[in-house]
Amino acid sequence: MGIKLKITIMNFLQFFIWGAWLITIGGYWFQNRQWTGTEFGVIFSTMGIASLFMPAIAGIIADRWINAEKLLGIFHIMGAAVLFMLPKVNDPTTFFWVMLLNMVFYMPTISLAITVAYSALNGANLNVVKHYPPIRVFGTIGFIVAMWTVSLLKIETSAMQFYVASGASLVLGLFSFTLPKCAVHKGGESKSFVDSLGLKAFTLFKNSKMAMFFIFSMLLGASLQLTNAYGDTFLHDFAKVPAYTDLLTIEYPAIIMSISQMSETLFILAIPFFLLRFGIKKVMLISMGAWVLRFALFGFGNPAEALWMIILSNIIYGMAFDFFNISGSLFVETQTDSSIRASAQGVFMMMTNGFGAILGSWSSGLMIDHYFKDAVGNFEWQGIWLTFAAYSLVVAILFAVLFRHKHHPNEVAVLKH
Repeated sequence: MGIKLKITIMNFLQFFIWGAWLITIGGYWFQNRQWTGTEFGVIFSTMGIASLFMPAIAGIIADRWINAEKLLGIFHIMGAAVLFMLPKVNDPTTFFWVMLLNMVFYMPTISLAITVAYSALNGANLNVVKHYPPIRVFGTIGFIVAMWTVSLLKIETSAMQFYVASGASLVLGLFSFTLPKCAVHKGGESKSFVDSLGLKAFTLFKNSKMAMFFIFSMLLGASLQLTNAYGDTFLHDFAKVPAYTDLLTIEYPAIIMSISQMSETLFILAIPFFLLRFGIKKVMLISMGAWVLRFALFGFGNPAEALWMIILSNIIYGMAFDFFNISGSLFVETQTDSSIRASAQGVFMMMTNGFGAILGSWSSGLMIDHYFKDAVGNFEWQGIWLTFAAYSLVVAILFAVLFRHKHHPNEVAVLKH
């Protein structure tokens, strides 16, 4: 099996696992368990808490002691066991701790999978910017296939979604041990205490440009968690309106939401062109503008005469996500030495899915429970989405003013080590 095919399968399964429950857990939470929004915000923040330390720790381990592909396999096998246990949990407090353990194993695999892919492509003397985005598309396809599987099986509000994710995690865990070897950087020279512990990637914060980049990565990470947490629940809620109950949008909301991931497949392929032509600052500004539109269109959309707004919002999501997440990881790749590459990707993941997820999940859960529910507990969705849009607009303006980076096309065009 060729290198490109192996890392394509890896990407497919990596995001199939996440897609099987990430978008639909809101339906399980509010309709099956009927727990509160504040509790949901805390549960959804587990990926953020785990991302505060696990991607960075995993990156350090992969740089110093254990090959990244082996660590990827170990984490996915452990994650499969935890996902299998989730449906047996019957109270929100225990669910929090079990989900946190699942996230401890899953979240570092995102940056580890990137490290494995970049290492394999560089080892085969292939240009990463040219060859990685078409491969990464299959991660998005995996996410879509998982969402459609869960929706068509009508298990969007069922615990079965966690069993589907568990099975995929076990398969990827075993498959990871067949992936191309990612060499560790032990070295024999004398090293400082920081170098010995593999903490050198954190020195990137001494660089004002990189520090600013990581701060705004955190703020954009908050936007990503908002749409993941509430998108499917938003569509499910229209079922309470008699005029909408028989619409396909209400019957299969995960399929409607999967348009977002379909859009990703197109925008991922556009990343090399946009990065080479415009550079990371303009690409991230485009992403921020897309987040504003994403939320605003949800605010005014509905499943009937304004369905086009929901569909357009989902299409725009592809640009909002890819131009930030994928382009950001490629930017980190161009700015770091090969000896700390896995660690640097871990730091990027820590800021986006760690601090960013906590900021988005906890604050949104509290805000919605206190300000955007009516007297009987129904969500006031327009106010929720327009507040999210205003937040994204403020972030975009601040980024335009504060992030200083001069674009050099050659640093992206080559990207080979």
